Amino acid sequence: MADMSLTLPDGNQRSYPAGTTGMEVAADISKSLAKSAISCSINGKHSDLSIPLNEDVDFAIHTMKDDAQALELIRHDAAHIMARAVQEIWPDTKVTIGPVIENGWYYDFDRAEAFTPDDLARIEKKMKEIINKREPVTTEIWDRDRAVKYYEANNEPYKVELVGMIPEGEDLRMYWHGHWQDLCRGPHLVHTGQVPADSFKLMKVAGAYWRGNSDNPMLQRIYGVAFKNRNDLKDHLHMLEEAEKRDHRKLGREMDLFHMQEEAPGQIFWHPNGWRIYVALQDYVRRRQIAGGYVEVNTPQVVDRKLWEASGHWEKYQENMFIVEVDEEHAREKAVNALKPMNCPCHVQIFNQGLKSYRDLPLRMAEFGSCNRYEPSGALHGIMRVRGFTQDDGHIFCAEDQIESETKVYIEFLSKMYKDLGFENFKVKFSDRPETRAGSDDVWDKAEEALLSATRAAGIEPELNPGEGAFYGPKLEFVLTDAIGRDWQCGTHQVDFVLPERLDASYIGADGDKHRPVMLHRATLGSFERFIGILIESHAGRLPFWLAPRQVVVAAIVSDADDYCLEVVAALKAAGIRAEADLRNEKINYKVREHSVGKVPVILACGKKEIDEKTVSVRRLGEKQTSVATLDEIVKTLSIESTPPDLL
Repeated sequence: MADMSLTLPDGNQRSYPAGTTGMEVAADISKSLAKSAISCSINGKHSDLSIPLNEDVDFAIHTMKDDAQALELIRHDAAHIMARAVQEIWPDTKVTIGPVIENGWYYDFDRAEAFTPDDLARIEKKMKEIINKREPVTTEIWDRDRAVKYYEANNEPYKVELVGMIPEGEDLRMYWHGHWQDLCRGPHLVHTGQVPADSFKLMKVAGAYWRGNSDNPMLQRIYGVAFKNRNDLKDHLHMLEEAEKRDHRKLGREMDLFHMQEEAPGQIFWHPNGWRIYVALQDYVRRRQIAGGYVEVNTPQVVDRKLWEASGHWEKYQENMFIVEVDEEHAREKAVNALKPMNCPCHVQIFNQGLKSYRDLPLRMAEFGSCNRYEPSGALHGIMRVRGFTQDDGHIFCAEDQIESETKVYIEFLSKMYKDLGFENFKVKFSDRPETRAGSDDVWDKAEEALLSATRAAGIEPELNPGEGAFYGPKLEFVLTDAIGRDWQCGTHQVDFVLPERLDASYIGADGDKHRPVMLHRATLGSFERFIGILIESHAGRLPFWLAPRQVVVAAIVSDADDYCLEVVAALKAAGIRAEADLRNEKINYKVREHSVGKVPVILACGKKEIDEKTVSVRRLGEKQTSVATLDEIVKTLSIESTPPDLL
């Protein structure tokens, strides 16, 4: 048998007879490696150690130290182990599919009775029994007819259907551990015992239609999470607990910020408290943009389809647009318009008014643009995922040789704003061309190279996010990490050579000829709605004082203090602080509890002693101790705290 050459990660090469498996290679390298090996990569593709190698390849062996591969396999095998556990407990249950998802997996089952919380505990116990058996995971490649007959004989109709969905010529892999079998592409661990028995948990049961089609049977989907060790699981469960406490929808009710209702799906009814946050944030962004050399504009909500056709949105983005048909009086034909899903084409229209010179560039244009995009009802999520929203949208019209400098300036601009809002660090992802796009490959090559070069010039090496660019250009995505470790994609920065061409934008260069500007699309917060949701959750409702909708409540301890409370409120308001009086005939402890639930940062209590001494008793949110301050002192202190960071 002919030898083949394996190139290892350190560059060394080893020769083996064709047909040698990854596990045999591991054993040849060392006994300890064979014992700890979990999988391998063959020319970069993650694979089972049991697969025979038949040609020269780049080869790597993975252990539990390799996080990406280890977590994938732990979660993947846990899904199969769970399916086996379910069928061992309830043999009549039919299995379908169980993919890996973020932090875990799910598996869909066809079972007559509904799973209960007690059932989940029972399944977990059975899973641990299976793990402790440490049974080898084995695989065979079968032909289609044999697999179909096997599943028909075992009354597994969903597996029969899945076999039919596998393209001709693709390997059909059958996996076993113990007596139990499943259809799967793999890869898998060497044996069930490599799944940590104390590092997974079944989370919930939900309904799911087979293959996502409502005409198909409703199945039961069990979700699980899994990690490499018990501590990571514990940290994750703690994070979920914190996330539940911080849910912006719950806090939105407690703080009386907003509501949503079925008559306006995906749109927000802002209450006075919530609107105060919105306005304070918008005012802050406006000041930053003015200081950053932006001109602010405003463009129409409803625009004729002709502009969307010219921009490419009608062809590439129509499924996300709200179409408005107007049968105008005496019109010979119906006018077809669309609510704008984004502001870019309208900003080009402003740029195109009048003659522009190279001396006018870069032209930084900004708009608090109200946009509407169709989102499926199932995708809507509080104020985080909506259909009507406002972007802090901006477009920089510049020459090609200004891309690098403008990108650097923008990253500095964005960094300063994020820091002001409590996000010291962020990640940057580079998203290149999607499958559905406008513009030639040459144009995309130029745009991607320019953006990547500019990002690196700003001192940032971005993560690659393949195929996730906008249809008109590559983009940077700025990802924030909140107080409990969750990532949120917020800001974007895109290089666009396509739209200026399609909409005939031009400027007069130093040579006296017409040139196309490059259009840099940027949004710092993204949408105000979503960003406010992120702020609420990251701060658990305890917003920075300058953003808090209700900054101070002055509460009377006794009714004789009512007039003094009003005096304190007047002094605070005169200093620009959002203050209100609570003069209700309730005990002070009741008032403190109520306003603490509403996340009021400062409660000032006033009784007879405070009247006599011209002081206030100061209680800050989250602190058990109170302090005493004179009226002048507290006004001065809170006046500084209420000042937005850009005005300090």
